Amino acid sequence: MGSRELAERMSPGEATQSGARPADRHGLLKHSREFLDFFWDIAKPEQETRLAATEKLLEYLRGRPKGSEMKYALKRLITGLGVARETARPCYSLALAQLLQSFEDLPLCSILQQIQEKYDLHQVKKTMLRPALFANLFGVLALFQSGRLVKDQEALMKSVKLLQALAQYQNHLQEQPRKALVDILSEVSVATLQEILPEVLKADLNTILSSPEQLELFLLAQQKVPSKLKKLVGSVNLFSNENVPRLVNVLKMAASSVKKDRKLPAIALDLLRLALKEDKFPQFWKEVVEQGLLKMQFWPASYLCFRLLGAALPLLTKEQLQLVLRGDVIRHYGEHVCTAKLPKQFKFAPEMEDYVGTFLEGCQDDPERQLAVLVAFSSVTNQGLPVAPTFWRVVRFLSPLALQGYVAWLRDMFLQPDLDSLVDFSTNNQKKAQDASLHVPERAVSRLRKWIIFRLVSIVDSLHLEMEEALTAQVARFCLFHAFFVTKKPTSQIPETKQPFSFPLESQAREAASSAFFSLLQTLSTQLKQAPDQTRGGQPWTYHLVQFADLLLNHSHNVTTVTPFSAQQRQAWDRMLQTLKELEAHSSEARAAAFQHLLLLVGIHLLKSPAESCDLLGDIQTCIRKSLGEKPRRSRTKAIDPQEPPWVEVLVEILLALLAQPSHLMRQMARSVFGHICSHLTPRALQLILDVLNPETSEDEDHVVVTDDSDERRLKGAEDKSEDGKDNRSSESEEESEGEESEEEERDGDVDQGFREQLMSVLQAGKALKLRVQARRDEKNKLQKEKALRRDFQIRVLDLVEVLVTKQPENALVLELLEPLLSIIRRSLRSSSSKQEQDLLHKTARIFTHHLCRARRYCHDLGERAEALHAQVERLVQQAGRQPDSPTALYHFNASLYLLRVLKGNTAEGCVRETREKQKAGTDPSAMPTGPQAASCLDLNLVTRVYSSALSSFLTKRNSPLTVPMFLSLFSRHPLLCKSLLPILVQHVTGPVRPRHQACLLLQKTLSMREVRSCFEDPEWKQLMGQVLAKVTENLRVLGEAQTKAEHQQALSSLELLNVLFRTCKQEKLTLDLTVLLGVLQGQQQSLQQGAHSTGSSRLHDLYWQAMKTLGVQRPKLEKKGAKEVPSATQSPISKKRKKKGFLPETKKRKKRKSEDGTLAEDGTPAATGGSQPPSMGRKKRKRTKAKVPAQANGTPAAKSPAPGTPTLSPSTPAKSPELQKKNQKPSQVNGAPRSPVEPAGQKQPQKALPKKGVLGKSPRSALARKKARLSLVIRSPSLLQSGAKKKKAQLRKAGKS
Repeated sequence: MGSRELAERMSPGEATQSGARPADRHGLLKHSREFLDFFWDIAKPEQETRLAATEKLLEYLRGRPKGSEMKYALKRLITGLGVARETARPCYSLALAQLLQSFEDLPLCSILQQIQEKYDLHQVKKTMLRPALFANLFGVLALFQSGRLVKDQEALMKSVKLLQALAQYQNHLQEQPRKALVDILSEVSVATLQEILPEVLKADLNTILSSPEQLELFLLAQQKVPSKLKKLVGSVNLFSNENVPRLVNVLKMAASSVKKDRKLPAIALDLLRLALKEDKFPQFWKEVVEQGLLKMQFWPASYLCFRLLGAALPLLTKEQLQLVLRGDVIRHYGEHVCTAKLPKQFKFAPEMEDYVGTFLEGCQDDPERQLAVLVAFSSVTNQGLPVAPTFWRVVRFLSPLALQGYVAWLRDMFLQPDLDSLVDFSTNNQKKAQDASLHVPERAVSRLRKWIIFRLVSIVDSLHLEMEEALTAQVARFCLFHAFFVTKKPTSQIPETKQPFSFPLESQAREAASSAFFSLLQTLSTQLKQAPDQTRGGQPWTYHLVQFADLLLNHSHNVTTVTPFSAQQRQAWDRMLQTLKELEAHSSEARAAAFQHLLLLVGIHLLKSPAESCDLLGDIQTCIRKSLGEKPRRSRTKAIDPQEPPWVEVLVEILLALLAQPSHLMRQMARSVFGHICSHLTPRALQLILDVLNPETSEDEDHVVVTDDSDERRLKGAEDKSEDGKDNRSSESEEESEGEESEEEERDGDVDQGFREQLMSVLQAGKALKLRVQARRDEKNKLQKEKALRRDFQIRVLDLVEVLVTKQPENALVLELLEPLLSIIRRSLRSSSSKQEQDLLHKTARIFTHHLCRARRYCHDLGERAEALHAQVERLVQQAGRQPDSPTALYHFNASLYLLRVLKGNTAEGCVRETREKQKAGTDPSAMPTGPQAASCLDLNLVTRVYSSALSSFLTKRNSPLTVPMFLSLFSRHPLLCKSLLPILVQHVTGPVRPRHQACLLLQKTLSMREVRSCFEDPEWKQLMGQVLAKVTENLRVLGEAQTKAEHQQALSSLELLNVLFRTCKQEKLTLDLTVLLGVLQGQQQSLQQGAHSTGSSRLHDLYWQAMKTLGVQRPKLEKKGAKEVPSATQSPISKKRKKKGFLPETKKRKKRKSEDGTLAEDGTPAATGGSQPPSMGRKKRKRTKAKVPAQANGTPAAKSPAPGTPTLSPSTPAKSPELQKKNQKPSQVNGAPRSPVEPAGQKQPQKALPKKGVLGKSPRSALARKKARLSLVIRSPSLLQSGAKKKKAQLRKAGKS
């Protein structure tokens, strides 16, 4: 590595600080680059890179402990301590610490001396003072982090003195040296601290209380060497009245120092421990924290108080906790939680949650302290509403006793709220409010009760798996009782009646309790799972709650419902209980459990809304009895009574009614129940679901109220006038208004009464116009809300469709879902502006694509639906072609493919029988299904006609929504259908530009499909290849003449299709006549050369020469520009006005000798000798020329590129298919083909005149090459050229002898 490279590897700061002499730099060259890269990686910001580089450096030095590398490493790391990049200094310090830790033989005093010499504070320049200060500081920290400093007395004393010297530069280092000194002294032994203490701690109390670091050093000495400290300073009472203000200032400085770090300063926690040790905690908390820091109105100081509160929880007794958790600090914390609502505001609540969670987790064996802390934080309220969230994760750390006590406290506060026990506060905005109703006790009680009821539910929600069953039952019974029942007279049989209310339970609290209760049911009834949803007795929680509600209803003298039951409603309740007993006899059936779940939930809803649920209960009971009592073989589509709908239809209506309720519990219950009854679904029941989803039967979705623009303008003008009038009136004073009133009275006498009536009518019309426009706006908003509710209901109903498609994919009714789902997709794609529309679209598309079209199982029992499905396939394909865009058309096309799969997979002999009967009646006998078609319902002739029409439309229509991937999917899934459609593609290969391009693209992919190839016999496949080849050959006659982008694309697609044909023929080992194709391609070479520099011609040339290479013609190599371009003799060699200095005149030049056989062409350029080769240029050129001669390998010569002047191949000598010659195969035969015929002996073909230009600028080949080119050509079989030429030579020699 050179000195320049080494200088580049070092950072500018390092180079400046190192001050290395040139001799030292040259001495570093003997180190490896790998070793030097370690120091570069150490300073990188990525921690993993730094650690890896440090580890590699240590490993490298362990192998060379005594070498020059160690000396250089120390020097380089010490240099890095003072680099200009501040982020790199700690990296070098840490690396130096690890180096000193690994190599303990390195003396610390020597290292410290090197640091002080390198960065001498007395000799360093002023501009380099700051890096030198940090270098000394990080050097001492490196010695300390190595773990050896506290063991080396001499180095320790020198480091202490250096830190004391650095402490004077507070402008640069602030308090970092003192913090480092405290950290070092906290690790030393007691004896060492006694020795050093007089030098680092002054006996002045004012100095001790001047900074957090000095006070922390004092507390450290008081903890470790109290006797030495007492001799040095004397007896000191830090919590005296005169020292409290100074303690507050010190803590304020400490709070400011950790403002960015957001952590508790160590000095605050040390003072807290000292106060607890000296039994002065109440004084410290009251005077220093609450009266001192908290009164400063300084947020860093307030956060310090909050952190000190959280950190003090594990250290305090129950009495001390009461002092702390009912003081000003926790009240101020509640105000912060209420006011810190903006996104960018700092929120301390998550940090306090961590403190409380740590405390609760650490004192599992002390439930009293746990309960005290949790009750205290729940008692911090803002006008009755606790600031703690209803769902608080810290409750998971409560012990069972503490949890039971906390639930009891919540119930007691709900029944008899003790507002005096709360730490209540009001924000500044609430204090400024003049509304007296905001400060009444009833409002606070209402807010508190709502929070309590949801807090009880959240506890069960987060702990219902760990909670005791009795405690869960208490919470559920409590919520049920106070949501729907009222106590008339207490009784011992119902414990809930013995708890009176101190404040009456208002209706809002009951509504909250009702909502919370159903949320609790959602938690206890999670999709009928056995583990969480059932009690130890084996019955679900809802069953026990219904039994408890029945108990309450039977004690009508003691308890009454909030909404009294009528006789009919009470009978419905009793019948529900009777039906539950009947269901127990069928408990082994899965649907019996689903019916029980449905019956229980609707029965509980009878307590909330008796009038609505009463009829539902009756219908559900009837459906349940019919479902469990019907015979398995009974027809599903016929009911016993033709006037009465089947039970499944009634139950579907009930489920739809329940889905209309905004309840997630009801939504899950409806999914579960429908999953058990969907196997009994009838067409009418499915139609009830589709009526909700079908936009045609629903109300007008696009109904929008249009407001007239003239009305809006008139309204706006009237509003502007009224606002101007208000502004004018507000700006006038009372005196002016009195004067104007007198003037107006005088003017009123002169005003015409008719004009006044006209003015009043105009004002009334403007007011009526304003009211009319506002009414229209309200109506529009109402319609939008109704539309949103309707969309939400449709999304819920799609749950039933998803259940049907997932659990019953083989049901024939699934086929009825295709067009309704497509209708929803079409409508949503047109108007998917709102979020609900997008949700509806995504869910419908997911069900349609993943659960329906891609389902592995499908209907195998069509019955008489085959003919209708064929008509539906035709309709779907036609609809796909009429769609405005491709995404919508794709859904319709996929639906038709799904129906094709269903028809193909059904083996219905009835379909074949019907077809035969039609044919006997006089239809075409060719339509008889034969072979594989006879075992399928699929009418191949019909669907072929349908898809051929769609394919023709796709190929001819300009903006067709159909795409190539759609038909490729059709061809891969149904290759027999593809076989019938291929003639259409072949026909359009030579059609107009766009159909030709699309047809070529489809053929490229289709001919490569194995499924399509398996449908053809070998002769048919060869005939198809020949037809496609003939069409492509016709397209290539105009190759290179493209003028537009579309024509150019058509040429590309034709060549791509040709190459695909070549690959297919090679794989299939087919023989085709390629004579015409070769002539066409060679004939278009000149036109291609003329357009060589056009846009996109590179791809065209590559494809062209790829095809020519397959035909045995190699692509000529482009010669260098200097070798091809010879200046013309007519051009003057000197074209500049001024001769160049030292230019040789034309008369002095040596004229080049012309070659013996070279002649000048018409344009004056010399003809190339030896074909296309330039004149000889020496030995290297001759070698290069030899390399171009075709060399024989394995007896097979390389193919020559035929010139355009090659005679046309005889039609009687067709070229054969592309097949590689095998080594053991005779060169005269390929695939058993006969040898190429030769010319008669007495006849000789006349040679054509040589063209002026050859292929890509090369001259024509020799006569021998032309003779070889006359013979037959086989793709990839150049040996035939050689064999044919040899045969003709032999015949010529034989004729000459004769």
